[in-house]
Amino acid sequence: MARTMVPDTPPNDRPHIVIVGGGAGGLELATRLGDTLGRRGRATVTLIERGRTHFWKPHLHELAAGSVDLDVHELDYLAQSHWHGFKYRYGEMIGLDRASREVLVGPVMDEEQGEEIVPARRIRYDLLVLAVGSNINDFGTPGVIDHAMALDSTAQADRFHRRLVNAFLRAHAQTVPLRRGQLDVAIVGAGATGVELAAELHNATRELVSFSLDNIDPDKHIRLHLIEASPRILPALPERISVAARRMLDELNVEVHCDARVAEVLPQAVRLADGRVIDAAMVVWAAGVKAAPFLAKLGIATNALNQVKVDARLRSVDDPDIYALGDCAAVEWAGHPGRLVPPRAQAAHQQAMYLVKALRRRLAGKTSPAWRYRDFGSLVSLGEYSTVGNLMGNFVGGNLWLEGLFARWMYQSLYKMHEIALHGWWKTSLTTLARLIARQTEPRVKLH
Repeated sequence: MARTMVPDTPPNDRPHIVIVGGGAGGLELATRLGDTLGRRGRATVTLIERGRTHFWKPHLHELAAGSVDLDVHELDYLAQSHWHGFKYRYGEMIGLDRASREVLVGPVMDEEQGEEIVPARRIRYDLLVLAVGSNINDFGTPGVIDHAMALDSTAQADRFHRRLVNAFLRAHAQTVPLRRGQLDVAIVGAGATGVELAAELHNATRELVSFSLDNIDPDKHIRLHLIEASPRILPALPERISVAARRMLDELNVEVHCDARVAEVLPQAVRLADGRVIDAAMVVWAAGVKAAPFLAKLGIATNALNQVKVDARLRSVDDPDIYALGDCAAVEWAGHPGRLVPPRAQAAHQQAMYLVKALRRRLAGKTSPAWRYRDFGSLVSLGEYSTVGNLMGNFVGGNLWLEGLFARWMYQSLYKMHEIALHGWWKTSLTTLARLIARQTEPRVKLH
């Protein structure tokens, strides 16, 4: 395959920085480097991404519930590259030739006709940044791949939402009583994604039923199950947040199952290790993450979760010209022996901003100080009519516990920070205003 790949090298002598992965961290890095290096002719910046549009991953649970519209919040990579001075290459990284310093990119095929859109390519680099994010970790549990749905991408979130709407339309139209579990949803994993999805679905399903689906009684026919193997929900966050979130979920009548390890996912149910079976028409797997398997085949050190092992400057421990950031990077957490920096959006953002400066200094022949993760706290959204519990850490010089409206504003500000990093203050303000106006003329939940 490598012999048939087309060379794709910039037609200039500038240093070439290649970024693989256009998630939150990768796209922020490409945008900032494009603005500061690409536009000024100091380097060529290329983003390799297998998708055509960008969507902020922490919002996938809202997309799945129908609370946000993909068309309103997605960003076209080709347009972003044009506006910010970097190059966008459509395709998926499939290998690495470290000797030739080339990234191997597979061909892109048309999904409908099967024709080749873009051929396989070899893209040469001087500095390489891996920012490919993470996917679900099924821990080898039987039935997950066949019967459960993940929320790793917009396609998966949109697929879940369509199944949800179809299930409700089918239930409304049938002439016989609804069977047990027909509209139930089981969410495996009570981390931030699972908890937020449960609260969002409680709101969205009731909004959906309010559109004349009179044969469905939300309190009688819809049950949401949240299943967690640990003794409490949100096990990675402070207990105070866990207690507050559990109280709110109880008020929403979400059935929480702790100390419940899933043994198997069935076609329309979940079987627990203790033998219990939880009926559910739809199962969402949100129990863990791991990096893409191809990272472990690149010839650089990775851990058991396929994350690239990097030093304090985010460089591969095997190759100083290869960097990694975000969920696919195994970074030791300074001051926390034996622990890695958690896979959070704020970590990817901080790493991207660090690499903007570090790579510019690298091209200037200068070294950079070690990167240090600053934990600004944890925010958990529990739907529009529920409060948001969060912990603000170093951000305020101590610990500040928040619930309610102000906490919700803080949660929303995280997305605004991401948008500002991509678009700047002015465009972010205009798009926010446009969304607020459009929301007044649309249903509060997507109906298709």
